[in-house]
Amino acid sequence: MAFAGNTGLDINLPTGDALAQLFNEELGGVIQVKTADLDAVNSVLADNGLATLTHDIGTLNNTNVINVSVDSEAVFSAKRTDLRKLWSKTSYEMQKLRDNPECAEQEYALKTDDENPGLHAKLSFDLNEDVAAPYILKGAKPQVAILREQGVNSHVEMAAAFNRAGFVAKDVHMSDVLSGSVSLEDFHGMVACGGFSYGDVLGAGEGWAKSILFNDLARDQFGNFFKRDNTFSLGVCNGCQMLSNLKELIPGSDLWPHFVQNKSERFEARFSLVEVQESPSLFLNGMAGSVMPIAVSHGEGHAEFKNQQAVDAALASGTVALQYVDNHGQVTENYPSNPNGSVAGITGLTTTDGRVTIMMPHPERVFRAVANSWRPSEWREDSPWMRMFRNARVNVG
Repeated sequence: MAFAGNTGLDINLPTGDALAQLFNEELGGVIQVKTADLDAVNSVLADNGLATLTHDIGTLNNTNVINVSVDSEAVFSAKRTDLRKLWSKTSYEMQKLRDNPECAEQEYALKTDDENPGLHAKLSFDLNEDVAAPYILKGAKPQVAILREQGVNSHVEMAAAFNRAGFVAKDVHMSDVLSGSVSLEDFHGMVACGGFSYGDVLGAGEGWAKSILFNDLARDQFGNFFKRDNTFSLGVCNGCQMLSNLKELIPGSDLWPHFVQNKSERFEARFSLVEVQESPSLFLNGMAGSVMPIAVSHGEGHAEFKNQQAVDAALASGTVALQYVDNHGQVTENYPSNPNGSVAGITGLTTTDGRVTIMMPHPERVFRAVANSWRPSEWREDSPWMRMFRNARVNVG
């Protein structure tokens, strides 16, 4: 509990053998109770015949130290971070053998950071402002194609986010496009959703992209859609990987990277921090400078550039839209704050005109505050990521 809560403890056990009390295998439990609720909890325990079996054993402290006493006599004291490192040692040794040892060492080193503030959020905009409201009130509902392929699994959340922002989200499977039964000419927006197209056996998003590039009808449809100056496109996770392989069809995407296996050599499902950068992305308009947690779920999200010059060119161009940051808010390449090891923490990019944006993290999975595994107490219904979808509605007008 102290490890998870990043806090010290002052434990005072009843008279007796400390080891027998702490390490016995009898039935029991430890609960943390607010001081204001202590009498009420004790009353419930007493009503159920547990009063004589209950002991008040400790309180929190802000010294980052675990202190254990027996009948007020000190018997043990150690830093929480030292104990956590010892507790994690076996997992660390296994991780070094199973995964990339460099990543294992970086994650293990974090356990000794006494000043780690944990997840946080810093917003440069009003979370509760609905910038799309004036357009929604007019009654017009532009159509956005929620594009999916075999194995894609985030299309329902994506549709829900765009519907909430004032669009009509239409489910479009790639078979609809390839057969000619659906035309992208009917849509203002197109979103390539996350998941695992073709189970990623053809490379993350690459099989999906090839089904477009090697089909004349699909290639023409997508090419014409990207060329229209009144459209927008979003690619998330598998959709990000797919769109990155369509660079030859997307104006202004020349500096985009290719996405390959995570540096950790494993699938990463985490709740990570990113910082929104100043970029022309229409989705991120007015959000630059914000640091926000977001869901991550990918095995091949490492942004691979040809060389350092290509990285520098992307950063200098202003088309880098999102970067991973650590809990101190600093752009990082260290694992696990950067779950895929991308250089300069790059995890989202846009075109030079801002109409097409790609990102590895999943904003659609956390657009509601309650969907976040952690959130500030002041967040109500919407999370900050809902602003992305409303920005798109504002752009359509």
